[in-house]
Amino acid sequence: MSFTGPSVGPGGRTVRRALEFGRTYVVRPKGRHQATIVWLHGLGDNGSSWSQLLETLPLPNIKWICPTAPTQPITIFGGFPSTAWFDVGDLSEDASDDIEGLDAAAAHVANLLSTEPADIKLGVGGFSMGAATSLYSATCFTHGKYGNGNPYPANLSAVVGLSGWLPCSKTLKNKIEGQDEAARRAASLPILLCHGKGDDVVPYKFGEKSSRALSSNGFQDMTVKSYNGLGHYTIPEEMEEVCAWLTSKLGLEGQST
Repeated sequence: MSFTGPSVGPGGRTVRRALEFGRTYVVRPKGRHQATIVWLHGLGDNGSSWSQLLETLPLPNIKWICPTAPTQPITIFGGFPSTAWFDVGDLSEDASDDIEGLDAAAAHVANLLSTEPADIKLGVGGFSMGAATSLYSATCFTHGKYGNGNPYPANLSAVVGLSGWLPCSKTLKNKIEGQDEAARRAASLPILLCHGKGDDVVPYKFGEKSSRALSSNGFQDMTVKSYNGLGHYTIPEEMEEVCAWLTSKLGLEGQST
């Protein structure tokens, strides 16, 4: 899975895209507020659909923030506009990553988390392209910087990726190797990766390669779950896994009955 880079104007000048994010949906905690998680939808979706699902989960201590991605031309759709966190090119291993779009999406997530109280644990998760953005945010957190070099401000305590992939996996080693603080953050950041073996949109092998790239670069607190026959969607069994994992990793008071 891969993505195009930013558009280039006359004389090779990079053109900055003006991205306008859509509506944000918030699911408030039904019990004592212990954690806030930004949850990111997939390509062509919006924050509303996931907020409705997350509201049904037995996680009374979590506040969910579900933003909507900007509408922008998508290369894989022949330039047709869609809600997307970044541009997606052809489905190959070697196409370039849309660093500008990824940085903008990761910065939007960090901004949404920036006003949370100091004692609240912070996390990011998502589905498909939203999962890719979440994992990119994880690498920004460990490195302490966005891809453009600006400092990354959020302190993440949990990252969840469903049916996704890891952008910029080839440059991950350079961001962590020989940097003690980055290595320490990578070793201690809890990550949950779930993927269906029947996924025909983001093939299971991309999930596998992503988990290998993370573990080989020092991400030690990783949980990887696969589901036989599951396509590019979620199922109750997977969401139960997410609930149990978040309750454990974030030290939540427990699921409501």
